[in-house]
Amino acid sequence: MRLWTLHPRYLDAKGLVALWREALLAQKVLRGETRGYRHHPQLLRFAQQASPLAAIASYLAVVHAESLRRCYAFDAGKIGTERLNMQLDEHQGQLLHEWQHLLCKLARRDPARHALLHDTASPMPHPLFRIVAGNVREWEKSRPRRSLADRGVTEPLILRDSVHGSIPHHQRNQ
Repeated sequence: MRLWTLHPRYLDAKGLVALWREALLAQKVLRGETRGYRHHPQLLRFAQQASPLAAIASYLAVVHAESLRRCYAFDAGKIGTERLNMQLDEHQGQLLHEWQHLLCKLARRDPARHALLHDTASPMPHPLFRIVAGNVREWEKSRPRRSLADRGVTEPLILRDSVHGSIPHHQRNQ
């Protein structure tokens, strides 16, 4: 499940449809209508609100608006009626982390869209979020890994596999 901090305008068709489905699932979870995903980290920022259902409905309303802009037929009747009249704070580091994640997905899935977006220096957030200073969220599963040097590795790593034999780490992906 990925409930993007990014504005849905950046998503390709597959990404927007997936976001719609995942946000509707999140709404069901917050309503207590499903047993799965209750502890999913992507739900934290919604579940911690005074009105979680208003928060997710406000999020979904923007996703729906983007679907209309693209002439998709998402059913607005599936969105709860409550709305927030405030923005939720989200970290700049989280927004930029997601931006890089999306660009990697687009490079594989939709190279033309990737080419249009890859020079964007400051992506817009979903309008529900107000961007504040801060790092990638602790709940982010794909947090950036520390470099080898940051982990105290000073010698080159040698990886062994049955096909290539020994491959120094710094040459592995060349």
